Amino acid sequence: MLKNLIIAYAILALGLASAATYKVQIFQPSVVQGNQLQAGEYKLSVQNDKVTITGQKQSIEVPVKVETSDRKFDMTVVRYSTDNGKNTILEIHLGGTKTRLVFGPQS
Repeated sequence: MLKNLIIAYAILALGLASAATYKVQIFQPSVVQGNQLQAGEYKLSVQNDKVTITGQKQSIEVPVKVETSDRKFDMTVVRYSTDNGKNTILEIHLGGTKTRLVFGPQS
């Protein structure tokens, strides 16, 4: 029993260690995968095909496509689409990395 518990904790720790974490500043109210985000600083935890976006008052998990660019991004950039007065996040380019997070259409 104890052996199984130790193995379960080890697997959980490996899963948590493999999640990449980044910070991003959202300067205007935005929508990502149907979820409203207020302006502010957020922590992004990327693991496989999901990203957990955590702010001061909320935490959401949404599907994401993680792509690798040919070059490093100089700064973090949030790309938007504006529809009916709402800013929808399409992509986030993570500064200092080659990582691009692409958010698909809302389900």
